[in-house]
Amino acid sequence: MNAQPLTTVIVLNWNGKDDLLRCIGSLDPLLSEQFSVLVVDNGSTDGSTDALRQRFPGVEVLALEGNLGYAGGNNAGFRHAMQKKPEYVVFLNNDTVVAPDAVAGLTAVLRDDSEAGIAVPEILYMDDPDRIWYAGGEVRLGLGLVRHVGIRELYGPAYARRGETGYATGCCFAMRSADFLALGGFDERFGMYCEDVDLSLRVRRSGMRIVYEPAARVWHRVSASYGSALHPRKLQAKSRAMFRLMAKHRAWSGVLLYPFVLAAQAAQALPRLFGSGGRS
Repeated sequence: MNAQPLTTVIVLNWNGKDDLLRCIGSLDPLLSEQFSVLVVDNGSTDGSTDALRQRFPGVEVLALEGNLGYAGGNNAGFRHAMQKKPEYVVFLNNDTVVAPDAVAGLTAVLRDDSEAGIAVPEILYMDDPDRIWYAGGEVRLGLGLVRHVGIRELYGPAYARRGETGYATGCCFAMRSADFLALGGFDERFGMYCEDVDLSLRVRRSGMRIVYEPAARVWHRVSASYGSALHPRKLQAKSRAMFRLMAKHRAWSGVLLYPFVLAAQAAQALPRLFGSGGRS
């Protein structure tokens, strides 16, 4: 009988075949009796699952009939993964590449610190691998503010220290399976965005901490420019999620202030996006 996996990495995919194969390529060498990978496919139509099974036959696939979104897809993956009762679960975006020791680094935080409820890595831009995308998260719902620490900054000593942070990004983080189960998983009422912030706030409310571990490194294929961040559909989806988040956690002053925060962020972004000679 095979031993139960100590850690299961859940990778959510939707029509991201090339990204998915790159991501699993970084995880496949780690597969063992105590380390498993589960790909949850949200009803892809681009041949993702066939390509994955052909190239990485040792990786388990949960093929869903339709797109359940981030929260729904990951919750379905977690329920499936729990059939093997892993002690730790890592949620990972498909458009990432993971350092060989990153997952072990995250689970070590949870193993060694009973007060840590989530461990989250340092995440860098894949197309600019020394530039930070996430080095912690700041949440001030009463001010309508949720943001990454260090975003678009070059990696340096200021971001090299392990410590408590405000929230973990859903791009990659690790939890004890028992804690994720006890908290009820992701809130599927969030259609897109803020599911990670909501879960982080519930973890903190339960008395546990969110720990940023810079020794664990992940690279994320996301544009380092402000252009995609200002796309109207993205702004609309993020704003809808933020209002839901603030209402759920009764941050009524944030509901009033968020439009001003959004305007200030856009004003800050536009000169860098269109300015001559600047990095976009």
